[in-house]
Amino acid sequence: MIKLILNISLLLIVWIFCSGCSSSISQIDLTGKWGGEHIGIVVSDSSATLEYDCAHGTIDEPIIPDDEGRFEVSGVHVFEHGGPIRIDEIPDEHPALYKGHIVGKEMTLILVITDTDTVIDTFSLSSGVDPLIYKCL
Repeated sequence: MIKLILNISLLLIVWIFCSGCSSSISQIDLTGKWGGEHIGIVVSDSSATLEYDCAHGTIDEPIIPDDEGRFEVSGVHVFEHGGPIRIDEIPDEHPALYKGHIVGKEMTLILVITDTDTVIDTFSLSSGVDPLIYKCL
């Protein structure tokens, strides 16, 4: 009987200890560069910067995917244009929602401009890859 109680106690201790050891995707380190066609992202622990062909943006909070690899974070998207920028020019800045999904080292990112409820594009990125960007001239 004592052996049974000890075995159950040991199993309970192991279960409690290992319940905090899940391998959820939210524990994956996303920091560093992510690149794809027409987009590049540099992710830090608390934010991210984005560069597009004719735009740039920021994510103003940590990117923390759920257990299925999905995330939604807010930030800013700034449209750019070719040619010189006037000294008194006001940036074409809009609040943005960045909705994404991560599988391994691949990310799909949807950019939504929230003040007009406009989906701009869906991008595919890979971790550690340089972006392929053609800036407006």
